[in-house]
Amino acid sequence: MDCLQAIASRRSVRKFGPQAVDEADLVRILQAGCLAPSAGNRQPWYFIVVRDAQVRRQLQAAALEQEVIGAAPVVVAVCADPELSAARYGERGRSLYCLLDCANATENMLLAAHALGYGACWVGAFQERAVAAVLALPQGFRVVALVPLGRPAESPPMPPRRRLEDVVRWERWD
Repeated sequence: MDCLQAIASRRSVRKFGPQAVDEADLVRILQAGCLAPSAGNRQPWYFIVVRDAQVRRQLQAAALEQEVIGAAPVVVAVCADPELSAARYGERGRSLYCLLDCANATENMLLAAHALGYGACWVGAFQERAVAAVLALPQGFRVVALVPLGRPAESPPMPPRRRLEDVVRWERWD
């Protein structure tokens, strides 16, 4: 799939079919996350792949009972080690760059999943400490996103988008 086509046609999918996620495809999706740009090439991301139904139910409870988490055959937790970024950029790396880098990785995975025929959704509404506990993350790691993915059982329409004229300023804010 062409990159611009993937960007234009990707949607947040919250309903999945019963099919498993192919292992080779999952690896390609995770590799796409690893190819994301990161500040100073620090690559502070870690991806926790959750397939176990019981663990997904625990994540669902920590994610404000969002059914999409428990219903997906796979959930990828995108996590950051802030100290990898802080080692080069200090507090700005710790509090901002590591999160932006993981956001870049998440978007790459969403686009790769779509290009491979999977549906996925960026979930950011969760209790971070509860998710970290379920996943037994090392102290100090941050959970940036949960990405449920599987074969789509829906084709959501394009949600309304702001017009280009409303969001672009040329040279200055005037």
